[in-house]
Amino acid sequence: MDMTARWAMPMLFAGQAQKEIFHNESLVRIDTLLHGRVESADVATPPATPTAGQCWIVAAGAGGAWTGQEGCVASWSEGGWRFVAPRAGLSMDVADRGHALFHDGSLWRDALVRDDGLYLDGEKVVGGRQGAIAAPTGGATIDAEARTTLEAILVVLRTHGLIES
Repeated sequence: MDMTARWAMPMLFAGQAQKEIFHNESLVRIDTLLHGRVESADVATPPATPTAGQCWIVAAGAGGAWTGQEGCVASWSEGGWRFVAPRAGLSMDVADRGHALFHDGSLWRDALVRDDGLYLDGEKVVGGRQGAIAAPTGGATIDAEARTTLEAILVVLRTHGLIES
């Protein structure tokens, strides 16, 4: 085997000429994937003036130097474009979306936990923290206070998406 099993990083062999080329290629892949961040996952053609180290998840309908690389992570380096095919479990922070995407082995999917809440099946089920619900006080109108408190609890649960409206 001349490449690693998961990320196809070139292996070094005893007596191999120009080992630095293979070693450097592996370092570029590691740099792309380790704590990965991409500019976008919605761009199908390479930008005109990328900066070394910038990455993108290649969108459907890829063209130009990205033709045939849909879904791959494209990284610009001094030597040109490098492409890494995603594997299940790869997660990349996406700058223009403000949240991560993860690869499930077939597709890129939006992260379940985002800055604005927790999502299940693309639907927000927990949002930002709401204000406290006031505890009932008094004692003469217990039934009315209890109903008001229960209604406030139901409103908060619905607002968070934890129960249907």
